[in-house]
Amino acid sequence: MKNIWPKLKRSMGTSALAMVVGLAALLPAPASAQAPKDAAAPPSSAAPAPAAPAPAVPQAIEEGRPRTVVENPYGIEALWKQGDFVSRGTLIILVIMSIGSWYIGIVKLIEQARLLKDAREADQKFWAAKGVQAGVEALRSDSAFRFISEEGLIAVKDHSAMPKQQIDLNSWLAMTLDRAIDVVNNRLQTGLAFLATVGSTAPFVGLFGTVWGIYHALTAIGIAGQASIDKVAGPVGEALIMTALGLAVAVPAVLGYNWLVRRNRVAMEHVRRFGSSVQMTLLGGGHTPHKAA
Repeated sequence: MKNIWPKLKRSMGTSALAMVVGLAALLPAPASAQAPKDAAAPPSSAAPAPAAPAPAVPQAIEEGRPRTVVENPYGIEALWKQGDFVSRGTLIILVIMSIGSWYIGIVKLIEQARLLKDAREADQKFWAAKGVQAGVEALRSDSAFRFISEEGLIAVKDHSAMPKQQIDLNSWLAMTLDRAIDVVNNRLQTGLAFLATVGSTAPFVGLFGTVWGIYHALTAIGIAGQASIDKVAGPVGEALIMTALGLAVAVPAVLGYNWLVRRNRVAMEHVRRFGSSVQMTLLGGGHTPHKAA
């Protein structure tokens, strides 16, 4: 029994020592233990290799807002820069037509609105006055209805001053008022001929630009010797832009012309009724409150 105990102690000690050595092998070596070894290494004559630069990050991605700038080589700006004098001249003509159409349309719309307002004012003030002269003074100085009534008063005075009244007052007054009404009508019609001209000619101006663009496309194909898309895209795009511009100028002009002509007809109905009422009042020898419908 005494001989077994020392052997058991030695075997247990050996097993414990083996476990400690195994654990030490599994654990990482401390940095302090490697420092002397690294310090003892002989210095190298070669310079250390530079570190690889980090990949550049685009600024747009860093900011989180990706921005893409794409220039259209076949737009209106490119048409103006790359086009010849014929293309630029056609474009300028279409722009002038468009500006003139919109200007005339807006001006005529304002004139018509003012005339309709004067018609309502004449119904309220002129026929509520005590006489024709008082009714004339109640209207605005630039009113078309004041102009017609003043012409009627002047016609009556001129007819009474005639030495030989070879024409009756009714015919004389009718002719005078008709001339005054024609003056108002001509003022309303001014500018509508331009709208009609633009509406009828703008598509053909755009068609001329289209034909010129196709001519450039065929020329580019003949020079290159092949019908590649990069050779014909510019001229064909120019042709399509000219067609679109011609229609964009013509359609508003035609619609505006028809609308303004319709409003002129309504406004002139008020003017003619007022003129006939003034004529009947002056022929009656005094003012009667006859209101134009």
